[in-house]
Amino acid sequence: MAQKTQSTQDFVPIQEIRDGVITLKNGGMRAIILASSLNFALKSSDEQNSIMLQFQNFLNSLDFSIQIFVQSKKLDIRPYIALLEGQYKDQLTELMKVQVREYIEFIKTFVENTNIMSKSFFVVIPYDPPLLTASKNPLMNALPGRKSGVKDTGTADEKFQEYRSQLEQRVSVVEQGLVRCGVRTAELGTEEVVELFYKIFNPGETEKPIQIT
Repeated sequence: MAQKTQSTQDFVPIQEIRDGVITLKNGGMRAIILASSLNFALKSSDEQNSIMLQFQNFLNSLDFSIQIFVQSKKLDIRPYIALLEGQYKDQLTELMKVQVREYIEFIKTFVENTNIMSKSFFVVIPYDPPLLTASKNPLMNALPGRKSGVKDTGTADEKFQEYRSQLEQRVSVVEQGLVRCGVRTAELGTEEVVELFYKIFNPGETEKPIQIT
């Protein structure tokens, strides 16, 4: 008997991504926050102690687990080089053209000889809806084609919105805690979550980075 070939999707525990919320195949839900970095080494000793204390208090205040994920990748300077090339063409004097060209070559050489990495910081916030039976999740029970030993109390969309509200409360708690530590945050939407997972599974391809506004 021929062995069934498994696709990449078989190894990814994601059922769908909707309104920025990741629904797992087991019914769990996840939200992802992009967090800014801090120049911790440039802070004074008192400021460093204050930040660490705030972060400690933030972690101790949580009654649910979170995952902190750091994505590191080699810095792509191609967009910056393209910008410089455009400025080179706009220069009106030969002297400025020479200076811009020399700067472009300097940047290229510097990056080629130095391993410059860019880092993105993410916080994954979970919410696992309570089980109504020993083996079924209420969100999954409400999906078409699912059977349950209990009577449904709402549609899949109603349950999704109910559980999403619980998840967003956790997101708000995490965002407020990080802001007190001096960290700016931005919750990822559907397109940004899809882009993040695309980058994870396709590390060789370069995409536009997610920005915090």
